[in-house]
Amino acid sequence: MRRRAAHLGISTRHAFQNLPLLSFSVPKPSNPSRPSAIRGPRAHGRRTVLTPAPSHTQTTPYKSIPSRCQPVPPPSTPHVIGTPPPQIPPNIPSHRELRLRLYKENRSARAASPHPSKPKPSPSPLQSSDRLAQIAADSIRFLDGMATKRSVGTLGEADLKGKKVFVRADLNVPLDDAQKITDDTRIRASIPTIKYLLEKGAKVILASHLGRPKGVTPKFSLKPLVPRLSELLGLEVVMAPDCIGEEVEKLAAALPDGGVLLLENVRFYKEEEKNDPEFAKKLASVADLYVNDAFGTAHRAHASTEGVTKFLMPSVAGFLMQKELDYLVGAVANPKKPFAAIVGGSKVSSKIGVIESLLAKVDILILGGGMIFTFYKAQGLAVGKSLVEEDKLELATSLIETAKSKGVKLLLPTDVVVADKFAADAESKIVPATAIPDGWMGLDVGPDSIKTFAEALDTTKTVIWNGPMGVFEFEKFAAGTDAIAKQLAELTGKGVTTIIGGGDSVAAVEKAGLADKMSHISTGGGASLELLEGKPLPGVLALDEA
Repeated sequence: MRRRAAHLGISTRHAFQNLPLLSFSVPKPSNPSRPSAIRGPRAHGRRTVLTPAPSHTQTTPYKSIPSRCQPVPPPSTPHVIGTPPPQIPPNIPSHRELRLRLYKENRSARAASPHPSKPKPSPSPLQSSDRLAQIAADSIRFLDGMATKRSVGTLGEADLKGKKVFVRADLNVPLDDAQKITDDTRIRASIPTIKYLLEKGAKVILASHLGRPKGVTPKFSLKPLVPRLSELLGLEVVMAPDCIGEEVEKLAAALPDGGVLLLENVRFYKEEEKNDPEFAKKLASVADLYVNDAFGTAHRAHASTEGVTKFLMPSVAGFLMQKELDYLVGAVANPKKPFAAIVGGSKVSSKIGVIESLLAKVDILILGGGMIFTFYKAQGLAVGKSLVEEDKLELATSLIETAKSKGVKLLLPTDVVVADKFAADAESKIVPATAIPDGWMGLDVGPDSIKTFAEALDTTKTVIWNGPMGVFEFEKFAAGTDAIAKQLAELTGKGVTTIIGGGDSVAAVEKAGLADKMSHISTGGGASLELLEGKPLPGVLALDEA
């Protein structure tokens, strides 16, 4: 009641004074000293909503109330708002007393309810084959919805010449202390879409975020990107002082056909990540149509990725976005078989969604990285000081059992490289997975495991890789990750579709100098991970259908 009164713009006290009295139907108590439970409406969760009635003198018999309090018919002479309310008889409980009674007695009623309680959830989400089937079905449904989006390639010169096009790109590149770009991969990935629009005579208004600023922060400005963008496009890119406002409107209006205006970091405004409609409207006000080429942020429903589509038509996918969807959606929804997935990383918990989703689709699942030691311990093996998630042991056991029941070939390393400490200069040795010594920790997969993995991958037609095999940042423990990268590069040359699913896997491939040897390297770590989990991407779903 207090919330409803506030919502209407009146005080709680005034709301109660100006409302007719409440009428409640109270079940006849089985114990005179203690009233039985009062059943109330449950449409608002556990909150009980009491119905205003003009009179407390009329009641509804208990038997006529199947499960909810019913409104009482109005009296012949209704109470007039503004006149003193009638006196409440002393036997009518106060609002606070009633809420307390409702809480206590409904709790008791639930405890004594003859109805069977809800079944307790399974200890592990992976134990149910029905759940896996549902995950697969949901995944296909979501992926189908993302695979049919309209591409910028469907827009010709007649659609684009002289039009201002709002292009959301992912220019979130790393900068050093001197504000110099250290890796321009994401900038280069956005160039084909921008060039296509310019060739068709469009005026490009480019938007992006950089980092995670808290308000306007100079070190997160997009200004350092202007020279590299200008160089790659072969024209002078104009830098706006803001992403919304009068100055931006003037610059956009003065932009010639074939010109590019780079807006300032959209995350300088908190409204961006809140997907504020007014902020989205201001962003959209300077353009005629929308192109989303920022796959890396497609899993976020932000103002510049989802909100602006409500104000700009058409809203289409850029070439980079389309390529990401073609590979990732195609690989997950309709892969060439045999289909293998390589999942690495330090923790099972961070990859459980991916493992669940892939387990319903793959023929081979290879696991590496720090997560393998949780699986070892779940099987009763000693793991020394290796990383283990104690609360995920049952889940690991369940995953192994589910893989068997699904006919999925699950491969864990049979040997590991262990170290006496977590450091680049640590003493190391290769041991069987069944003989990890006390005081040592596993930091990479061993040579026998690499050979086994390579033999399994040789039989495949599609491979997705997400997560390193070891601590590849330390040269001594990078052999497993490097071996996987080299193996996938060779397979690509043999016609196998190889997809690197973002994050550390991309860094490992680039470190090995093999990025151009893969079928596809995803530019979106979080987005690719969520897509592999079968989750819908708001930034994609908001685009026009093909």
